[in-house]
Amino acid sequence: MEFIYEYGLFLAKTVTFVLAFAVIVLLIVGAAASKARPSKAQLIFSDLTEQYHQRVEQMQQKLLNKKQFKSWSKQQANAEKLLTKRLYVVDFNGSMDAKEVDALREEVTAILSVATPEDEVLLRLESGGGVVHGYGLAASQLDRLRQQNIPLTVAVDKVAASGGYMMACIGHKLIAAPFAIIGSIGVIAQLPNFHKLLQKHDVDFEQFTAGEFKRTVTLFAKNTESGREKFQQELEQTHQLFKRFVQDHRPELEIDKVATGEHWFGYQALELNLVDMLQTSDDYMLSHLSTRHIYQVKFQLKKGIAEKIGVGSAGILSIWWQKIAQISRLS
Repeated sequence: MEFIYEYGLFLAKTVTFVLAFAVIVLLIVGAAASKARPSKAQLIFSDLTEQYHQRVEQMQQKLLNKKQFKSWSKQQANAEKLLTKRLYVVDFNGSMDAKEVDALREEVTAILSVATPEDEVLLRLESGGGVVHGYGLAASQLDRLRQQNIPLTVAVDKVAASGGYMMACIGHKLIAAPFAIIGSIGVIAQLPNFHKLLQKHDVDFEQFTAGEFKRTVTLFAKNTESGREKFQQELEQTHQLFKRFVQDHRPELEIDKVATGEHWFGYQALELNLVDMLQTSDDYMLSHLSTRHIYQVKFQLKKGIAEKIGVGSAGILSIWWQKIAQISRLS
């Protein structure tokens, strides 16, 4: 019995090693293939009106008799023919570096190629903010819609803070869920300094610059008071630009009252004029189903086979690594 147990354990470890090695090879091959053949991008249009009507139709079939359902279907078909205006829905779930702006650029460009001032764009926004230049560019992409007189409504169901609010205030109309987080009109920068640690271990750090304030504060050298003051000055200047930007797009705001870096829930934000209405994006779309045909516009990269293999292999590797850990603990 002991021999069988040891042989089984040896066999399990051998199979695990072979599979792990195979996965690593697949990852390398997948990475090489993805570099050789870049991913294809695609623009996806989804008919949200049709999807909604299909769900309603399924329910009505259960609730109505055949005669009633036939009459209802005819009314729906006639009503849909009268829809000439469109509502284009775009999602932006922003990360710290606002890398999603690349997709937003393509989505806005696609909409501008077909939309008229009679149409409307709904941006479903979720972001806690991030780097200034990234969110500044994202806001500029939305401003392209305003420049072409395309009505823009921004809906915040969860959070639009800091850079997220910079984007949100571009909208002609800004709606938020009652407990969505809104505001945080402020600027923050923080970094560790390892100078004392390096000094303790007799490690020198040398930095050469041309220009008095080419580098203000640093991770490794000893920071000077003049450097700190200059860095703080730059933060204040950025904050002033942020305040001016928000004030230009929402002139009814008491900007000094709300630009303290604080955030508020939707209820409070409405009282402060940070938003125009308390409503979720779902309710906003439902309220337009009878007057507009609703489409979702989404730009995404189409993954190739090599990338799919790579992602799948990574998942398999993770599972098998957990199994190896279990075997090690049990043995």
